[in-house]
Order: sequence, then structure tokens, then C-alpha cells
Amino acid sequence: MLPPREKNSSHNAFIFRGFPELHEHRWLVAPPLAAAYVSALLSNALLVYVICSVERLHSPMYLLICMLCAVDLAAVSAIVPSTLLGLMLDWNSISLAGCLAQMFVTHFLSSVESTLLLAMSLDRYVAICQPLRYNELANSSVFIKLLLFTLVRSGTVMATLVGLAGSLRFCASNVILHCYCDHMALVSLACGDTQHSRAAGLAVIVCFVGVDIPLIFFSYMKILSAVLRAAGEDRWKAFHTCATHLIVMMCFYLVGSVTFLSHNLNINIPTDANTAMGLLYILFPAAANPVIYGVRTAEIRNGFYRLFHLREAKVLPANVKTTKLNDD
Repeated sequence: MLPPREKNSSHNAFIFRGFPELHEHRWLVAPPLAAAYVSALLSNALLVYVICSVERLHSPMYLLICMLCAVDLAAVSAIVPSTLLGLMLDWNSISLAGCLAQMFVTHFLSSVESTLLLAMSLDRYVAICQPLRYNELANSSVFIKLLLFTLVRSGTVMATLVGLAGSLRFCASNVILHCYCDHMALVSLACGDTQHSRAAGLAVIVCFVGVDIPLIFFSYMKILSAVLRAAGEDRWKAFHTCATHLIVMMCFYLVGSVTFLSHNLNINIPTDANTAMGLLYILFPAAANPVIYGVRTAEIRNGFYRLFHLREAKVLPANVKTTKLNDD
């Protein structure tokens, strides 16, 4: 650790200490983390390849799944390799510029994932509850507008968040109690007034969690209301699918919100637990999404079999209008 600075100067390098209680045995975390990373990397890359290669899957719903997997690939790659190097080789240092860049990338990708989850829930709502208007509401023009909205919303909010953090002075400790450059883990090391940065952190939660979760919940409630009027087998299949999607989404939002706000709200969480939750927040969606939206989706399974000639499969129509739910 570098010595404390004078108040008119600032650290330009930081050291990660994500698992202080496991410091002597932190290498034990590396094997399961590496296994989870490789699993997420391969499964998401495979799903992106299948959707891009099978023409029948070039519809809005599957393109959203493809984008979600691409975002998960980028998110885990932004933090896990450097975390593994820190756990195994003690490569724990990072410059202030590198820290701010990692912060922007990590939080930007998380906010993009939130928007994609919202778009996917609205896509299912329109496909099931407003099927006659699906082609009107889910076309290439709407898709491009969604992409632009996602980039502008996430880019603007996260650039403001990182800009405020970058304007602070860090004249005391340079040890970040995390395994990557989380916003409040860095801001908590600043000397002077951090009110604007803390307010920006709360604004991010309101902007994404406070807006996206109610809309996602509303969409799935409408979907459940519609499918519960269907036949018994379809009803339970629909309930199981919606429940699975909601559980994974709520874990993503809940864990992410707790780790993001733990410093703002003075939540006393042990550093090891907070670091583990920060990794889980990134890794869990990346590992679960290929299963939920890939393995359990009949059209994608058939596309995979057809692409790799594993067996002769009856390829189901990929038209979302005629597919109530993607669970088989």
C-alpha cells in the first residue's frame, strides 16, 4: 500500500483486496471461478454462433437473446481474467485511468443487460398479448431505435457516474476492497465531498432498477394472465417458464443493487461476502442465460442440431407470433 498523500494530491494507482479474510488461501477461489468463466464463455459464444448461423433464428426475439449473450461475454471478460491473475499471481494493481475504464465498461454492460431484459419481456408481452400487432411493433426500425436508446441511456448515465468519480481526490488509502473497480468501492476512498458521486449512484439504481423492474414485472403478469386461460399443460409450462425468467432476473437485480448500494446505505457487509456477491452479479446471468434462453428453447435447440448435424430434428417455426412461450 502506498503511503497517505497530502490533501492537495491524489493516488494514481490502486491495489485490489477483494478477499482479505482468505488472503493466505485466496488461490482456492481461482479454480471454481475459472471453471465458471470458461463455462460462461463457451456457452454464450456457442449460442451467439448458432443464432447468427441459422437463418430461421433471425427474428427480433432471437436477436435480443444473441445481444444478451454478447453482453454477458464482454462483462465476464472485463473482470474475471484480471481477478484470476490477482488471485493466483498477486497482480492486484491498477492505474486510476484503468480503474475508471473498467468501472465504465462493467457498469455500462450491466445497464445494457438490464435494458435487453426489459426489451425481451416486452417482446414476449406483445407476441402473446398483442399478436396481431407484433409485426407492426417488432420490426427492424423498432430494433434500431431500441439499440440507439440503449446506447444513449447507458452511455450517458455511466459516463456521468465515472466522470464524477474521476474528478475526486484520493489522498488516504489506495486499497480497493473489491476484486474489480466497483463505483462505490473507489468513491469510498476519496477525501473531501463525495455527495455528488453518491447521489449519482442512487440515480443509477432509480434509472435502471426503479424503471426496468416494474415494467418487466408488469409484462410477465400480463403474459401469465393470458396463458392461464390456455389448456392445462400449456398453463403449467408457461408458469414454469415465466417463474424461471423472473427468478433469474430478480437475482441479477437484487444482488447488483445490494453490492452497488452497500456503501451508500451503510450496509455492513463483510468484504469477502461483498466481493463474492459482486462476482456472482456478473457471472450468474452469464451462466444461466444460455440455459434459460438456449437449452430450454425448442427453436434454438433444433437450430443447434441442424447446424452441427447431430440428429435429424423437426425444426419448429421461428415466427414469434405463433410461439406462445419458448419452453419445451
